[in-house]
Amino acid sequence: MHTPPWVAEILHDAREPMLFLDRNGRVALTNPAAGDRFGEWVRGQSYVSVLRQPSLLGPVEDAFHDRIPGRARFVHADGATETAFDVAILPLSPSDPNERGPVLLTFRDLSDREASLAMRRDFVANVSHELKTPLTALTGFVETLQGPARNDGPARDRFLGMMAQELSRMNRLVADLLSLGRVEAQSRRRPRDPVDLTTLLGKAIELLHPTAQDAGVTLTADLAPEAVVPGDADQLIQVAVNLIENGIKYGARPGTVEIGLHRVDRDPALRTPCWCLTVTDDGPGIAPEHLPRLTERFYRVDGARNRSGGGTGLGLAIVKHIVNRHRGRLRIDSNPGQGTCVTVHLPDG
Repeated sequence: MHTPPWVAEILHDAREPMLFLDRNGRVALTNPAAGDRFGEWVRGQSYVSVLRQPSLLGPVEDAFHDRIPGRARFVHADGATETAFDVAILPLSPSDPNERGPVLLTFRDLSDREASLAMRRDFVANVSHELKTPLTALTGFVETLQGPARNDGPARDRFLGMMAQELSRMNRLVADLLSLGRVEAQSRRRPRDPVDLTTLLGKAIELLHPTAQDAGVTLTADLAPEAVVPGDADQLIQVAVNLIENGIKYGARPGTVEIGLHRVDRDPALRTPCWCLTVTDDGPGIAPEHLPRLTERFYRVDGARNRSGGGTGLGLAIVKHIVNRHRGRLRIDSNPGQGTCVTVHLPDG
C-alpha cells in the first residue's frame, strides 16, 4: 500500500509515539518514539498482536470499519514498569472508496499527569491530616476551658499554654506551605544575583548559636574566605538555617554540628565548578530505607518525635526545591550510629 508522504513527515517529526496501520491492519510505519517505547518488532505485525487490550482494540475496529475516530486508554508494560497512554485513533481516507482506509494511532503519555494528580491528592490529604491534629486538640482545650476548668486557674493556665503551642505549630505549618509554594512557583527562574555563601553561613550560625547552646550542641565552621554564587540570598539562608537546625535538633546532645564550605573544581553530576556545603552531626544516624524519602513532603523518620519537636515535615522538601531552583544537587549520607552528613553542591556560575 502507498503511504501518503505527509504521514511519514508527521511521524518523523512527532515526539509522541505514533503507529500507522495500513488497510490490512498491520503496522506499516512507526516513528522513532514508538520504536523506543514499543520496540522495532512491531513493524509489519497485526495491530491485534501489538495492542492486545480490548479497551483499545474495539475503537480501532470502529475506525477501520465505520471510519469513526476515537480515544482509548492503553497501558504498556515494560518489565516492572507500567505506562498509561491516552490514544487518539484517527481513520484516514482510503485511496479507493470501496476499500478500508488506514488508521493513525497517537499515544500520549499520561504518567506525568497521573503522577501529578496523585501527588496533589496526597498533598491535600497530608495537609488535612497535619491541620486536623492541632485543630482537634484546640477544640478539646476550648471545651475544657468552657466547662470543667472554667474556674480552675492553674488548669486554665496549663491549657492556654498548650493552646499556644498548637497555634504556633499551625503557624509554622502555614509558613512552610507558603514558602514551598513560592519556591515551586519560581522553580523555572534561576536566580542570578551574586551571593556570598560564607557571609550567609556566618549569619545562619550566629542566628542559631543560642539554640545550639541551649541544646548543649557546639557549632564548628570550616568555611572558605569567600564563596560567591548566583543565587537568592533569602532562600539560600533558609537552606543553611534548616540544615543546621536539623543537625542541632536530631544530632547528639551534647554533641557537635560541623559546617563546611569548600570549592570543587568540577562536580561530576553538575559538570561544572561548584561550592560544596556540608552539615554534619554526630547523632544516631538514619536507617538506609529512610534516606530516599527524606525530601518527600511530610515524611518523618520518627513522626511523633518530630511533631513534638515542632517539625512540620516540610523542611527538607523546601531545601530540595531551593537547591533545584539554583541548579544544584542535594545528597544525604547517613548510617545508624554514625551521624548524618547533608551535602549541597551549588554551581558558581
